[in-house]
Amino acid sequence: ADDSGDEEPASQSDKSELHGPLKTLSSKLEDLSTCNDLIAKHGAALQRSLSELENLRLPAESGEKIKAVNERATLFRITSNAMINACRDFLDLAESHSRKWQRLLQHEREQRIRLEETIEQLAKQHNSLERACRGAPGLASATTSISSTAKGSVQSAKGEASDEDEETEYFDAMEDAPAFITVTADPKHHRRSGSNLSGASEGHPEDWNLEDSVFESSNQSSYNESTCKDLLPKKRRRTRIPDKPNYSLNLWSIMKNCIGKELSKIPMPVNFNEPLSMLQRLTEDLEYHELLDKAVKCESSTEQMCFVAAFSVSSYSTTVHRTAKPFNPLLGETYELDRLEELGFRSLCEQVSHHPPAAAHHVYSRRGWTLWQEITIASKFRGKYLSIMPLGAIHLEFHSSGNHYVWRKVTSTVHNIIVGKLWIDQSGEIEIVNHKSKDKCQLKFTPYSYFSRDVPRKVTGVVSDADGKAHYVMSGTWDEKMECSKILHSSHGSTSTEGKQKTVYQTLSPKVLWRKYPLPENAENMYFFSDLALTLNEPEERVAPTDSRLRPDQRLMESGRWDEANVEKQRLEEKQRAVRRRREAEAVEALEEGKDYEGYIPLWFERKVDAVTGELICVYKGGYWEAKEKQDWSVCPDIF
Repeated sequence: ADDSGDEEPASQSDKSELHGPLKTLSSKLEDLSTCNDLIAKHGAALQRSLSELENLRLPAESGEKIKAVNERATLFRITSNAMINACRDFLDLAESHSRKWQRLLQHEREQRIRLEETIEQLAKQHNSLERACRGAPGLASATTSISSTAKGSVQSAKGEASDEDEETEYFDAMEDAPAFITVTADPKHHRRSGSNLSGASEGHPEDWNLEDSVFESSNQSSYNESTCKDLLPKKRRRTRIPDKPNYSLNLWSIMKNCIGKELSKIPMPVNFNEPLSMLQRLTEDLEYHELLDKAVKCESSTEQMCFVAAFSVSSYSTTVHRTAKPFNPLLGETYELDRLEELGFRSLCEQVSHHPPAAAHHVYSRRGWTLWQEITIASKFRGKYLSIMPLGAIHLEFHSSGNHYVWRKVTSTVHNIIVGKLWIDQSGEIEIVNHKSKDKCQLKFTPYSYFSRDVPRKVTGVVSDADGKAHYVMSGTWDEKMECSKILHSSHGSTSTEGKQKTVYQTLSPKVLWRKYPLPENAENMYFFSDLALTLNEPEERVAPTDSRLRPDQRLMESGRWDEANVEKQRLEEKQRAVRRRREAEAVEALEEGKDYEGYIPLWFERKVDAVTGELICVYKGGYWEAKEKQDWSVCPDIF
């Protein structure tokens, strides 16, 4: 009844739209009929008059002319009758076709209404499923590793599901079974002879319980607890920014014309941004830098790999609620984060290319490690979702051991672009390789699925040495924590229905290597920024004139003056386009003169072939911190 009530006004509207022209045609046809009657009446009178003239005694020449006029009057009356008949046929044809047009239009309208209702229903189901998923006790308690005794009971890494899930017939849509199964064992009761698992890979339980081990200390560490008192900043940093204004804007109205285009080439208002640049977001990867400080202390390269793996996952923890887009840096824009005295490291980023957008990053820590990377962001808008694909390798080197780790980032996907609440997922695999020892860690980011029994945002992996022998199992979620379990034994399990053979790992109890810091109070009104993110755009003295903190549109947006920020953003982008056009003209001129044109040259980085990966990468060439010390920024361009 509700549907019919909703469709009735639309149907009446369709009829009125179609019948309006028909009524006009009918009225015009009536006018033509009236004219036809008048023509017939006056034509008949004219013929009678001509006949009377023809009967009079007139010269022969006049009679012939009157006869010709009479014939023409007859032809005129016949022609007018034919025209009226043709108009009547046209009206009949229009009426018959109007019914067909009405049916087609009604069908299209019903299809549109049905599609809108379907999308609305899907959005409601999405929200209800999310609420049900959060409230389901079976799903909330599911873990990647299942505790069991040393009697050798083996359970799946997917965990126990609720009774409701057992009865739900979604198994065809579920993902493949995990590649390995873990079984936790009590080291006090562990006996190899009593285990039904072969000792293909063997560890020593007593190594796992050393109280002074790096793993043990990692469980007791926290950003605000006693173990980090020596890391407390000497300078007081800000703990809040102005609340985000409540501006309503229809995303679809702007994005519908951008499907298939490169995201960096779409002019976007600041309403979809957060008041940080991509360089600052890249610097946020260092939020859990203490994992690398702990990794320096590891004597074993496989243990060190566990901390590096946890660090690589921790960089995604800030993205779970961060659906806003960071500002695209201008060419030559830089960002420094100097925490050498407070936290032991200093970081520098520079935008080294605009199309495609690429940023170079270099971090030095006096606590024994150096990290560098060049990241190019490739992104595509596909209507329903937005895919963000970071391209480029991340390098990490420890000074004392010389261990050199390399890995790449996974794909980030922003869902519900058209309807529903925006949410972000990470999916894909990360392979971390120690190019000195040849140790490897393969991490899998499981994509979110309504039908999977896995914990949402799940990450699993195995750390193995150069011979392929597995030493540790990594498990956790990219938005909460990562754990590490030492492997005692490994064996080949049963073959799955797909023909894949699972590996069964018997492990000790897991140790928490990394746990996400809680968000600050009122974070939902501050773009869900973490404690570190709140300080990234805090004004600082003595920074380069190209620093992101000095970008005017970003500063205006942070202050809540979005309209002014949009105007300023357009000015900066037009200024950058003018510089690019001038550079292109110089390139053409150099080509005509037969000269080489180098193009844009980064200020603080230089391109070199990486000895490990063989790729051309921007590496820090030095000079920035010396220029800061002297306050000599003469080489910096005027980009703001």
